[in-house]
Amino acid sequence: MSPHLILRVVSKLLIPMIVVFGFYVQFHGDFGPGGGFQAGVIVAAAVILYALIFGMEEARKAIPPVVARIGAATGVLLYAGVGVATLFMNGAGEPLNFLDYDALHPDQGHHTGQHYGILLVELGVLCTVASVMLAIFYAFAGRVPDIRDEDW
Repeated sequence: MSPHLILRVVSKLLIPMIVVFGFYVQFHGDFGPGGGFQAGVIVAAAVILYALIFGMEEARKAIPPVVARIGAATGVLLYAGVGVATLFMNGAGEPLNFLDYDALHPDQGHHTGQHYGILLVELGVLCTVASVMLAIFYAFAGRVPDIRDEDW
């Protein structure tokens, strides 16, 4: 029997719930406290918990470091892409405004463009924050210690 059997079983139950809570925070963020940054940290914390319980090699198999780097770039591109898209989607004669969400869906009565824009931008923030947190964790946790254990 593994000495960490209870930790492994409990973490297998908790990690999916942590990720679901992260997505709850993400999609509830435009109506209340929360959003992409908080959700990104929560999702990254679930992967970090996985790495702490099952080991760095298993975590790197589940989410390779290259995925973290690509995710960080993708999140920034999504955020900036929404801004550039809204910049050029304004009607003729209107001023060019970066991140003018109303251009995404010009229903001015209900401001649905605002909802779409905030959702897309916050998804970009979620992707970037979670990926950068994982990249930082992989960088620090993967370091070879300079001092041997016997020298402590």
